[in-house]
Amino acid sequence: MALRRNLELMLERGQDSPLLRFALGQECLKAGDLVTAIDHLRQAVDQNPHYSAAWKTLGQAHARAGSAARAAEIYERGIRAAREAGDIQAANEMGVFLKRLRKPRRRSQPADDRA
Repeated sequence: MALRRNLELMLERGQDSPLLRFALGQECLKAGDLVTAIDHLRQAVDQNPHYSAAWKTLGQAHARAGSAARAAEIYERGIRAAREAGDIQAANEMGVFLKRLRKPRRRSQPADDRA
């Protein structure tokens, strides 16, 4: 919690930057504060549209918030941004996350359905 507070104080002092917003977003995500995490991560990618790590984490935050469709949109935009920036590893990682989101989930079947 101390790290998050220190980052918030930096923001209050006007030290806004994509890196600061990314770090705040990560800390909020760790704490389960998804709405605030999404806000900070959105601002990170608004400030730097090629910030691959921020796109990836923003997609993860939306997925954790239960918005798979929004997470998929974010990953698609993030993949494009990462490729434009030459960050192939991040593009590949987001591609894997996107495939997992789109993969149909199987319903668990009871071992014995004679009940």
